[in-house]
Amino acid sequence: MIYPIVAYGDPILRKVAPPIDRSADLDLKKLVGDMFETMYASAGVGLAAPQIGLSVRLFVVDGTALNDEDPKSDDFDPSLVGFRKVFINAEILDEDGKEWAYEEGCLSIPGIRADVYRPKQVLIQYEDLEGNEHTDTFEGMAARIIQHEYDHLEGVLFTDHLPSLKKRLLKNKLAGIAKGDVDVDYKMKFAH
Repeated sequence: MIYPIVAYGDPILRKVAPPIDRSADLDLKKLVGDMFETMYASAGVGLAAPQIGLSVRLFVVDGTALNDEDPKSDDFDPSLVGFRKVFINAEILDEDGKEWAYEEGCLSIPGIRADVYRPKQVLIQYEDLEGNEHTDTFEGMAARIIQHEYDHLEGVLFTDHLPSLKKRLLKNKLAGIAKGDVDVDYKMKFAH
């Protein structure tokens, strides 16, 4: 099932998502499959549960398509090899390394892209789909994708990381998105 993407302006995008209770009546396997399907249909590389209107600590990522296939290419990022994962009840334990800029966008904020500075490395604790706990370190683009999606669990959007002048310049565009003034090739859900 492909879910509509919740648009900027919906209050769910500003809430801190609570942990998933595995004893609750939630078909995680189906939900994760639907989230991957929704992400691919929207041409995304990550999708957090709040972006489909569900306030729980869950996100999926697949950065493999971003990678150049030639390991000798300047655009090859070893962190993206096989980088298709599910993060349940994730908690970032540490972020480290020199911050670097990359132009980010978001399925919930279509048509807006901006340079965001993030640390190069992230240490994250999470559960996989089977309930196994992991504590892993990710670097480079993989770390960035995780940090972006994790922000959604904390009620933070990539635009929150922008300098105040840039935020003011985007104010009218963001208001337009909240009102439904967008042109995208995927389903969206607006708060109004």
